[in-house]
Formats: sequence, C-alpha cells, structure tokens
Amino acid sequence: MASGFFCTSGFAEGTSAWKNSNIFGFSLTYLYLCSHKQEDMKEIKNQFAKMLMDIEAIKLQPNDPFTWASGWKSPIYTDNRKTLSFPRVRSFVKLELCHTILEQFPEAEAVAGVATGAIAQGALVAEELGLPYAYVRPKPKDHGMGNQVEGQLPKGAKVVVVEDLISTGGSSLKAVEALRQYGVEVIGMVASFTYGFPVAEEAFAAAGVKLITLSNYNAVVEEAAKTGYIKEEDKAVLAEWRKDPSVWG
Repeated sequence: MASGFFCTSGFAEGTSAWKNSNIFGFSLTYLYLCSHKQEDMKEIKNQFAKMLMDIEAIKLQPNDPFTWASGWKSPIYTDNRKTLSFPRVRSFVKLELCHTILEQFPEAEAVAGVATGAIAQGALVAEELGLPYAYVRPKPKDHGMGNQVEGQLPKGAKVVVVEDLISTGGSSLKAVEALRQYGVEVIGMVASFTYGFPVAEEAFAAAGVKLITLSNYNAVVEEAAKTGYIKEEDKAVLAEWRKDPSVWG
C-alpha cells in the first residue's frame, strides 16, 4: 500500500480503492482506516446516534408525535442535512462512509448520491476516495437534456450509491433503477441512517441491493434511554411505532 504505512483495513491490492490510494493519496481516509480498531466498529452506531441527537438532527417525542409528509404520525423526526453544518460530525460521516465502502465494496469504481439529501455527502465521499461522481434526481428533468443522472459515470462502472436516510426505501431504490438504466452496475448502497422498517428490508432484498448504514432506529432508542433523553417506559411505545407506522397514533 502507501509507502511508510502498514494497515489491514480491508481493501485489497488491485481494487479501485487500492489504486486510488496510490494515485490520489487520500491520506486522511487512509490514516483513519489504519487507526480504526475492530472493537470501535461495534460502537459506531451508538456513537453516531448520540451525535445526531446532540445536534438535533434527530428528535424523539413519543408523547407529542410529529406528522410526516405522508400523513403518518411519528415519534421521531430526522434531518441528516444538519450534519453538514457541524464540521466534526460532517467529517465523521464522510470518513465512516468511506470506511464502509472500502470494507464492504472495495471493487467500487464510482459513487452516486441521491438527491437532494445525499448530494453533498456523496460528493464528499467521492472526493475523499478519488472516484468519479454523479447524483440522481427523483425524476428526469422536464427541460434541457432531460437528465435524471447528473454528471457522467463510466458505462458499466461498479457504483456505490450514497443516501442520507432510509425509510420505506422507495425513493432510494428508484435512484438505483435510474442508475441501472443509465448503464452502470450498482453494487450496493451506504446511508447515514435507517428506521429499519421491514418493508424497506424486503424491498432492498427484492432489488438485490446490499445496504449498510452508519446508525439505525434501535441505536437511537438505546442511546436515548441511556442518556435519559427518553424514559425507560417510552421504549415500548417507540418499538410499537416501528412495527406499523402507518396506523400508529
């Protein structure tokens, strides 16, 4: 690997990630990976969950639920865009997403972000890894070239999709389908957070897309209870919502 370092962080010689570590020299990511201990990985979900609550990107209100755009009543509100405003959290997300790609998808040749929430995160990750980047609109433009994929990716390239939030998975998987129609091979998706709805897990399995997230709903509830953000008895209410959010409340 890079001269003067020894690391067993998961990307093999000959992969795109290994080549880019030499060509582009992403030293920050490389040094981060080298210092990343296996036992630390078990704490990432809870650590990031706490960060999200600290900056109020996630709020829990089991007794005063929010109303989503879908009309669902929800005890949780999530706005991962806030991570971009806090340098420490922004860097954490970037480096952990890079680490996940290098560990889980070392053959990646390009990165694609999902509009709008993951455009910036995807660009940060692609820049750090030295890989081509594009982002995917919810639907093709109704003017100009009518693009849905903005930017340019090599045809047939192995692409990792970056998303910020997974709920039912519908919009994320529409982006995957758009990329496949564009002519690239989607090898997986990384995201900041997932609610872990069964319907989403089933949809990703049916689409043949491997999904890895930095944190999830269970980690948020666990960390919230640990820190006293919610009462112990609230955990049952929060668990009940996740079973069937469409009828909860």
